[in-house]
Formats: sequence, structure tokens, C-alpha cells
Amino acid sequence: MKNLLTPLSFLFFIFFSNCKAPGANADKGELADTLPKKDTIPALANAQDAPKLDTTLYNQKLREIFHNKRPGAWMPDTSYPLAGAILPFKRVVAYYGNFYSKGMGILGKLSPDTMLAKLQEEVKKWEEADSLTPVQPALHYITVTAQGKAGKDKKYRLRMPFSQIDKALELAKKINAIVFLDVQVGHSDVKQEIPLLEKYLSLPNVHFGIDPEFAMHGEKVPSTVIGTMDATDVNYVSGYLADLVKKYNLPPKILIVHRFTTGMLTNYKQISKHPEVQIVVNMDGFGIPAKKINSYKLAVVNQPIQFAGFKLFYKQDQPNLMQPSEVLKLYPKPVYIQYQ
Repeated sequence: MKNLLTPLSFLFFIFFSNCKAPGANADKGELADTLPKKDTIPALANAQDAPKLDTTLYNQKLREIFHNKRPGAWMPDTSYPLAGAILPFKRVVAYYGNFYSKGMGILGKLSPDTMLAKLQEEVKKWEEADSLTPVQPALHYITVTAQGKAGKDKKYRLRMPFSQIDKALELAKKINAIVFLDVQVGHSDVKQEIPLLEKYLSLPNVHFGIDPEFAMHGEKVPSTVIGTMDATDVNYVSGYLADLVKKYNLPPKILIVHRFTTGMLTNYKQISKHPEVQIVVNMDGFGIPAKKINSYKLAVVNQPIQFAGFKLFYKQDQPNLMQPSEVLKLYPKPVYIQYQ
């Protein structure tokens, strides 16, 4: 299928080939810092102590997402997550980017304090637009960035030093935000990248994101074509996250899958669901509102998986950046909002 948004939608990442993170080794694909010590997460004393999911409220919030209509193929009312799930009880509003780059998103464009203050302003706007749904702020940090040069291992990706993930976690604490770790695999794959982040993903406030746009095949170079992932990739990640939830007695993880063309994600009907993982397909194309809405319908709504997300670009969406009241008219209402 033809791209719904021009391939220029990802060319602003072209600086990746020149992005060199202090302490990171792109050639060997090695992480410079050692992993932090994992926080101790107490096990539940017995089954009676386990928290219970409010299924009545869950169903109510689900109806609100679908404008008080049945979700149909999207999600049957009997498909419940484990207790402690964020969605659909809250709407996540996230700031996206990389601290080393002003061009990759709002996280690196502003000073930390200014960025956090601006995120809190956006949170307030969303709470005002939908007073029935609390907002969970989030920092969505790109921890593996696609590159325009292969490096010695020919993987076309650069892993950020763990000190930068630590920075995201420390900033998140200031506003009670959760953290997403995002991976652009280049010529690597999720099986190689996600295990390196396990000690972070074993924390209850850390979630995950994958970006098929930068998953390359054959001889293709990131940012020259739009990449693709298959249901098998998503299933590996969701299965891995589900195992972590069970191993460490965690609340459900959220998995963000970026998408703005149907070709970016193949065999969507074969994607498995787990009560331990909440999957959000995030429409991350930019353009005028009509184009974004059309992409949302084609790449997200018409191929339902579980939850829907919607991305807003401070720069590329101007001068018609969609406001919360406009986004909330979409069917279904996005439960995850990302600002770049």
C-alpha cells in the first residue's frame, strides 16, 4: 500500500548519522555504562492480598473511549488486564525525544525544567478537555536510535548510555511521570535490543515502545525508506514484557507501536494479547489535520489491535496543531498522546 504520509515524514531524523552520544559505542554496539541495581519489588504475601481490577469502571471507561458505543472488533468488554493497569483509566500524555538532540523531539529541545513545566501545561489542557479521565504524564525516551551509517557491526543503530535513561527516570520523578524506552532497531532486531534493557523494564514505572519505521530489511538504510515490523516482532516484545510482569509482580506494561502506514506493521490479526501488556498503536505521522485523521483511520482504526494513540508535532503540524478537543472527537478516542 502506498504511504499515507510522504516519506519526508521521517527525514528530520537524518541527523542520526552524526549523532554521537558521549559514552556510547555505535560501532561495537556496546553500552558504556553498567546497569543500575534493580529496585527490590516485594512479592505479594498471598492471593488474597492481590489488588482487584474494577471491571465496572473499566467497562465504563471503555465505553467513553468509543463514544458510548460498543467497541466491537476493537476490544471485547470481557478482555480485562491485570489489576494496576493504567489504560483506559487514565490517558497518557507523553513528551518524546532524545536528550542529545534538539531535532528528535521536545525532550531534547528545551532545558529539563522548562520541558517538565511545558508538559504539565499540556497535561492540564487534556484534563480540562476531558474532565472524566485523569492524565498520566510520561517521558518517552529514544534509547536506541537508527543511524545513517552502518558502524562496524553493520546494524545502523546507536545505543544510548544508561546514564541517559537514568536521567529520564530522575526527571520523571519530579512530576510523577512514567517512562517509555523506545527502540529504533535499524538492522538489529527486538530480540537483540530489549533484553539489554531488562533491569529498567523490571521497574513498575518503565514501559516500552518500538518503531517499525526504522526497522530495515535487505540493504536499506534508515530514513531512505519506511521500515516494517511483523506481528512476530510485536508478539516477541509483548511476550517478553508479560514474562517480566509475572516474574517481578508488576502492574501491566504498556507497549507503544508507532505506525502511520499499513505497511509498517504486517499480519496485525496475528498479534497476541496478554493481560500483562496493554498494546497501543500510535499514529505518528504529521501534516494538516485532515491528513492526520485519514492516516489514523487507515493505519489504526481500520486495523484494530487494542488501544489507539495519536502523535502531535510542535513543529511539523504547524500552523494547525490539533488541540485536545479536536483529537477527542476521533473514534476511538486515543488513550495515549505523544508530543514531539
